[in-house]
Amino acid sequence: MLSTEGVLESGDQPCIQLEPLKSTHLPGKATPTGGSRAVSVENSPKVTANGVHDIEDRILRITGYYGYNPGYSSHRREDGSESRPETPGSDTSIESQSYQTCGNTALKVLGGLLMVLCVSSSWVGTTQVVKLTFQSFSCPFFISWFSSNWNIFFFPIYYSGHVFTTGEKQTPIQKFRECSKLFGEDGMTLKLFVKRTAPFSILWTLTNYLYLLALKKLTATDVSALYCCHKAFVFLLSWIVLKDRFMGVRIVAAIMAITGIVMMAYADGFHGDSFVGVALAVGSASTSALYKVLFKMFLGSANLGEVAHFISTMGFFNLIFISCVPLILYFTRVEHLGSLSSLPWGYLFGLAGLWLVFNILVHVGVVLTYPILISIGTLLSVPGNAAVDVLKHEVIFSVVRLAATCIICLGFLLLLLPEEWDSVTLRFLANIADKKSEEHGEELTESSGQTRSRSRANGTVSIPLA
Repeated sequence: MLSTEGVLESGDQPCIQLEPLKSTHLPGKATPTGGSRAVSVENSPKVTANGVHDIEDRILRITGYYGYNPGYSSHRREDGSESRPETPGSDTSIESQSYQTCGNTALKVLGGLLMVLCVSSSWVGTTQVVKLTFQSFSCPFFISWFSSNWNIFFFPIYYSGHVFTTGEKQTPIQKFRECSKLFGEDGMTLKLFVKRTAPFSILWTLTNYLYLLALKKLTATDVSALYCCHKAFVFLLSWIVLKDRFMGVRIVAAIMAITGIVMMAYADGFHGDSFVGVALAVGSASTSALYKVLFKMFLGSANLGEVAHFISTMGFFNLIFISCVPLILYFTRVEHLGSLSSLPWGYLFGLAGLWLVFNILVHVGVVLTYPILISIGTLLSVPGNAAVDVLKHEVIFSVVRLAATCIICLGFLLLLLPEEWDSVTLRFLANIADKKSEEHGEELTESSGQTRSRSRANGTVSIPLA
């Protein structure tokens, strides 16, 4: 006989012993006669009402089918109970993991929203403080130079945050030398300092200077909207210079940006301060795009410490080499500074601080959150400046300017689409279509099954056609 004694419930292989057959009685069958032999099982299983349940348990238990545990047959699974024993504390661990996941997601979403608001508000504040400064002090290059000098504080702020969050005991000099590997394996030399920093510092200064000149000609809303065109210029330069992937939707977005620029210039008839202001704002967006593309080409993808090191280095370059330009403009009477006591130091310090905060948020936000959120924060500066212009300065926007601003913002949003957006969208639509077809097939199967059961109940038989 097949002996089931000594079978391990932990999933080990059962012991099988062969014994002589004895005369037994099978349930539900007549006892054979004539000295015949039958099969007898010790401790015969209890048969339930359906006559199958305990027999199936015994068979699965003997054969060790897929690590079978007793008391978990298919009938129990059909009744809706679990097909495996519950581990103590499993429900608690699953619930804790789900709560932790939801908490992390909520914190990430809230942090991203907070970062978006901080980026947009700092840029709106910077633009509006520039407009206030121009009311009493009209020296855009000096303002740009003074604000750029504050980039020196970027690396000290980064180092303080790095030590506070990680507890690393590197000295500032050691950390500075570690981050200077961005310039090469040998670190930063005087030659590399000038060679690598000079072009980027010049582009940085031009971007800020042209942006400030544009603010003297146009409203803050128009300048911030035109500056958003730098995203389209980055794509075009990356496609031409860096051989990035061609995307039709981004070409459409670039065309929309150019259309918005033309409409903005046409708003006042291609003449006067409006046309000059549009040209200056577009020039600022172009130099900003060139700066970003060259940074990606020559310096590659740098971490936050290397970026902080590089921006602080540009601040030093600006302080040492570009300080001669404000002096030249002062002595040539291009920009009249006046006495030191007459300078609006409150506006200057506020403007430089807001500009530094904006640059820190942009570079830190890319590490902490998604880069798309930083771009959205920059875009939200357009409606933010529009609200301030309407409520405080009582600016009235023409229909053409509003249409141009909307077209530029829409093109900016199209540029935020990921590279695989088309394939992802098609895959998503295909999945939806598959689910609908599966649901439709299940409904047809259920209806056909109900029809067959109804026909059997009525005594009819359906014969399939060949």
